[in-house]
Amino acid sequence: MSPVAHERDRIRAAMDRILRGTPERSNGALTIVALAVEARAPRNVLTQRHTDLKNEFYDKVRARGGTPDSEQRLRKQVRRLKELRAADVQEIAQLKADVEALVGALHQRQSRTNSCTSS
Repeated sequence: MSPVAHERDRIRAAMDRILRGTPERSNGALTIVALAVEARAPRNVLTQRHTDLKNEFYDKVRARGGTPDSEQRLRKQVRRLKELRAADVQEIAQLKADVEALVGALHQRQSRTNSCTSS
């Protein structure tokens, strides 16, 4: 058996163990990192050489009704960024209102100062 074929067999076996919930070497997370650890292979083997196995792993995770951990993290980050953006929009609106109020107060003061000096 060629080294590449042996590597693919190790990855498939690791995939099966993780999906069964019986990992031997990794934390069992539904990630490529955990799959690589479980298969005793560098992560780039899955992201560069065996992308079909990486895609198969994620397809199997989705078929089980699960969401890969990496996708969950990204979705959580997107939600947090949307919350921060909404808070920023609200803060900007408040700052604009404050600027308008300060400009109005400054104009009133200048008007009073001008009317006092002309009297």
